[in-house]
Amino acid sequence: MCKVKIIGVSAQLFMLQVSDVAFAEFNGFPKKNAFEASPKLTKRLAAQLVKPFVFEYAHGHVDNIRAPADVSDTIVNIVRGILGFFQVTVKTNQRVYELEEISIHGICQSNYIVEDNNNKTTKVMTITQVVDVSNCRKKAAIYRGMANAVVDKISSERGESIISTVRYIYTVKATAEGGLLTKANALEQQHFTPFNVKGGTFKMQATKEIELLGVNDTVVNPTVGTALVNKGNLVYKFVISDANIPIVMQNIADPALKAVEMIKRLAEANIYQVDGASTEDIIKVYQLLRMVPFEGLEAMWKQLKGHDEHRRWFLDMIAEVNDDRILRFLGLRFTTGDLTPTEAGETVLVAFNHLQAVPDLVEKAKDIVWGIPFGASYAWHEWHLWHTAVLSYGSLVNKLCANSAPCPSAAVQPLLDMAKAGLKNRSEQDMVLALKAIGNAGHPGSLKTIMRFLPGVAANPVELPPRVLSAAVQSMRLVAARDPHNVQDITLSLFVQSELPAEIRMLAFMILFETKPPLALVSTVAAFLQEENNQHVASFAYSLMRGLAQSSTPDNHFLSTACSVAVKILAPKFGRLSYRYSKAVHLDWFNDNFLVGTATEIFMLRSATSILPTEIMMKGKFHFIGRIVQLLEFGIRAEGIKELFDGLMAGLKGGDLSFSDLQDIIHLLQAWEQFPEDKHLLSVFVRAFGQEMLFADLNKKSIDNVIKAYNTNYSAVKGSPVWGMIEDLQRGIAWHKTKALLILETRYIQATTLGFPLEISKYLQSVNAITVNAKATINPPVKENLGQLMDSEILLETDGFIGFTLDLWGFHGINTELFQCGTELKSKLPVAVPWKFATKINIREKKFELDFPPCKKDIEIISLSSNVFAVSRNIEDTAMAKMTPMMYNAIDTKAPPRPPHLPDIKAPPRPGIPGIPGIRSDVTAGGKPSETIVTSHPWNHHAKMCAESNIYGAGVCVESELKRDFNEEYPLCYFLGYTHVAFKLVPAHAIKPVDKIHIEANARPNNTHPVSRPPRRNNTPRPTRPPKQSTHQLLKTLRRLSEEAMRKISVSSSNHTSRVLSHQSQHDIHGMESTSEAVFDIKAMALSGNAKPDGYHTEVYYMHEGKVPVVQMIVSQVADEANWKMCTDATVDTCRAKVTAHMRWGAECQTYNLTMQAGRAAHLPGSKPTVQATVHWARIPDPMVALGRRIERYIPGMAYLLGFYQQDGANTRQEVSAVVACSADSIDMKIKLPEYTLQRQAVPMPLAVANFQVDKYPEGEDASDPMQDASDVRCERNYSERKRHHEPEGRQNVQK
Repeated sequence: MCKVKIIGVSAQLFMLQVSDVAFAEFNGFPKKNAFEASPKLTKRLAAQLVKPFVFEYAHGHVDNIRAPADVSDTIVNIVRGILGFFQVTVKTNQRVYELEEISIHGICQSNYIVEDNNNKTTKVMTITQVVDVSNCRKKAAIYRGMANAVVDKISSERGESIISTVRYIYTVKATAEGGLLTKANALEQQHFTPFNVKGGTFKMQATKEIELLGVNDTVVNPTVGTALVNKGNLVYKFVISDANIPIVMQNIADPALKAVEMIKRLAEANIYQVDGASTEDIIKVYQLLRMVPFEGLEAMWKQLKGHDEHRRWFLDMIAEVNDDRILRFLGLRFTTGDLTPTEAGETVLVAFNHLQAVPDLVEKAKDIVWGIPFGASYAWHEWHLWHTAVLSYGSLVNKLCANSAPCPSAAVQPLLDMAKAGLKNRSEQDMVLALKAIGNAGHPGSLKTIMRFLPGVAANPVELPPRVLSAAVQSMRLVAARDPHNVQDITLSLFVQSELPAEIRMLAFMILFETKPPLALVSTVAAFLQEENNQHVASFAYSLMRGLAQSSTPDNHFLSTACSVAVKILAPKFGRLSYRYSKAVHLDWFNDNFLVGTATEIFMLRSATSILPTEIMMKGKFHFIGRIVQLLEFGIRAEGIKELFDGLMAGLKGGDLSFSDLQDIIHLLQAWEQFPEDKHLLSVFVRAFGQEMLFADLNKKSIDNVIKAYNTNYSAVKGSPVWGMIEDLQRGIAWHKTKALLILETRYIQATTLGFPLEISKYLQSVNAITVNAKATINPPVKENLGQLMDSEILLETDGFIGFTLDLWGFHGINTELFQCGTELKSKLPVAVPWKFATKINIREKKFELDFPPCKKDIEIISLSSNVFAVSRNIEDTAMAKMTPMMYNAIDTKAPPRPPHLPDIKAPPRPGIPGIPGIRSDVTAGGKPSETIVTSHPWNHHAKMCAESNIYGAGVCVESELKRDFNEEYPLCYFLGYTHVAFKLVPAHAIKPVDKIHIEANARPNNTHPVSRPPRRNNTPRPTRPPKQSTHQLLKTLRRLSEEAMRKISVSSSNHTSRVLSHQSQHDIHGMESTSEAVFDIKAMALSGNAKPDGYHTEVYYMHEGKVPVVQMIVSQVADEANWKMCTDATVDTCRAKVTAHMRWGAECQTYNLTMQAGRAAHLPGSKPTVQATVHWARIPDPMVALGRRIERYIPGMAYLLGFYQQDGANTRQEVSAVVACSADSIDMKIKLPEYTLQRQAVPMPLAVANFQVDKYPEGEDASDPMQDASDVRCERNYSERKRHHEPEGRQNVQK
């Protein structure tokens, strides 16, 4: 509140004087709290507002505001808010009119309504002006940190996340000199939501009012008394300062000293593990560092660089000083060479990606990268550091192009020169690195240079390695959005050239559809594909268009329509191409109510000459508030491996190892020796937010170095890497590292009618930590070579921590360097995994032991806490900052009265495994019933579920607490309020005091155990014991059998009819027993002094029934008078492609019984291949029955929503079965439950299903499969033998 005096200096020049300034803040709830005066801030504001301000005024428009030079832009903006009352255009001859005029919000459209009160005495009229701030031609608003978030214009057509309007009401009295403004008020409202405004919003409301107190006609000659400078027109002028962080306000006197103290405290607090209580202080350090001059940063470096922890924290944080100071700091470090390559790489990566994208800083960054002599005294010759610098510079250019139109060509020129030099020198490494950096930059001016690398479009084509061609095509991925027409011309030209490599054509097609081609271009591509002979290219193109045809995201709105037309044309020819060909998968989801969606794409590029894929890429996108963010993207290129292994893979036919197979392996080893050392076997890249952060190449030389390092003979030499590691481990190692990172800083700032900036910002930071302490004892010690470890006992004692904490802030409100007020979201996600154990390994005896200490206190593994506050802070009283939870119920420490229909729910302990009582849950929910009909419903919810073991004295708990104030009109309220969810490891009451928990594993122990098997007829042979196999051999055999079973499912069916065999009456603990050695066993015991250990003993056995392998697992409780056991049998019948598992548990495995079976079902030739799964139970525990019934209540409704047809009728009791029949693009499902059956035909598949019938093979390929034929003969013979041995007697008699 203030008083304003306006004095006429001349006909169009006026002076404004402000007096009686009062500043007060409100933080609380209406009718419960009141405004509180801030005298210190009032005094600071008044000191500048009382100074003279001069402005020009003519025809209702304000211009050329002048003020003393020492008046801050923030104060001038407040004056602009006052002068905005006088920016009005009055037309007496029109009652309704529209104008585009300048205001504090920019150049915006204004709508006027003039109302004449028809009072000839007062001659007063009312003028209403409404400004649509959301649609200004030149809006006073800025975006920061959103360069990698692409604007989605079509999404805004489905809904907005921000809507702003301003309404002015003027009361004007007619006078002889003209209109006299006697009263005016303004109301500005901004509705914001992270979703769609239709579903409820945060509302920021600004009001101001001015009233004429009097007019003095006395002539005054005002004296300014000081020189005035022009501050511009009425449009809001932004105070650009990254140090003005909206979620922090602190005393900024002597920032360097405060920053040093806080860095030391943070290093000390996080020395072993992440201290969640201190992580929020990191954002304060960022603010302080951004206010320290360069000389102060240098002084801090000299003070902190001698201490490893302080040095690391300082380097992590100084990277967020995002202006020329960080560039000067890095340049000096590279000159003096006092950073390690790892430190330099990490700092450059963060600093360049977070640097302000303005032309002068980009120019300075270019000097840093190319102006310093790398490889001199400083270790810049290391390739990974050079990669980081060049790729990061490309990312910086991309941000510059996002903020500047047109993008300066000088910024990308160094990358273009680097690419041309690499092409001239035929340097594959330089070409690939330059092209990847050019891809990061996304500069439209780089297309001419990129074309030099592309066959078919280059003026002077040269032969280049496929790896370079791939990088050249992919370098257009970001240019596709900025210059789609030229990219379409280039990629379409590449795609239609059938003589080009298939990989390049497929990559070109992928980039082509990144440009969102129109219907005409998609139709042209479809017409060309009808004549395509390359099955890989056709399969890739068709599968990508089929995925896009089903897209629901706004950015693909028109493209999906075009692709759906093309798919209908191409489906008859390419709809059933085999999975062996190249494929593209596109899956997405979008919700219009929330304006949120996700998209995932997977690309697998193959060639006709190889069974191994050439390149695999995966990427994900996130749609949020009208923007698209490319989250992560991974790519693997295995060209060298493909060349090396193709000959071997083609030669090996499976089955037994033949002499020809051995020859193929020998040829492979010879090829490896002759393989060029510099040729790349494998290339991997990682992109985040659309920017390639790193890529790595693996060649033969690097693999040879690893093999040499771990070779037993070489490692025996003193000073070898492995030998040195073992010696260090015996002496004891202690290693610790933390990494602080500001992951996200996005800001949107918009002017308001008050002259204050309204800001919407998000900050996400992480602190990562890892600590490892370990010491090993080897008995007998290794003296000659590492082979002696095979006969030694190794004792390793270790403790440590690994984890991270994420802090997220969201702010919506007023943010200036003087005060802050608004809505603030605070969320914290800590993940902590501490450990402490001792392990003993005896390789010769195949014995492994682990000892854990008992659980003595709560250990929170992961948790999420969140709340929304109304905040107010001012720079004069930083200690008096206020944060009030937005949900009134959230601050009420006492739970509200609970309605009688919502009692406490306390579930009793559930029976289960002895020693593990089961799940204990405590749930409370409450709400305050209203006496009147209202839409607001306060609601509190607290729940705790624990699973505890009284044997080990430990348990796990999941806790949740929610406090909400639901409002039917504003669904956004469902996301607000207090939230806390945690997963904990907790101590529990133990039967005996637990000294430690001991786990022991033995591979092929010597003891034997009676293995319970079903009773057999007299003519049924006992299971034969197979030759001794190691655990590795067992796993290898099981994997082979599983793969063979799955392969059999995927080929055309035989005429065998699979039968479901009932085992319920056969299993009896007193039946026939066979004896076999356990493959391995595991013991988990709780040790308590001299008392007998308690715990569980697991044994795994492997045998054969005929030719069918059988795996049996027995879990037994070890305790006094304990008879609880769990017996599990599993068989894999590869001949009939069937897997069966039978479980029995309880007293001597007799109490409960469950059978599961899955496999290929019979089908007639030409019909759809079918897979069937069945679960049958004879008896199960009551809690499982209760859980099943609870789930069953929801099945009919969910089935209806998913399009299933329900048919009532009794089926087999105590059994659930599912039958799935597959086709190329859909499946038929039939699910049988005891009381009804659910069916649905032609369920569309998001992924292309592997075809179950033989496709048309490319020319030169043989459709026959001799390995499959031989396997079918063996299975037929085996099936006949099993049929003779296992057919029940009654059945045999009937057949006779």
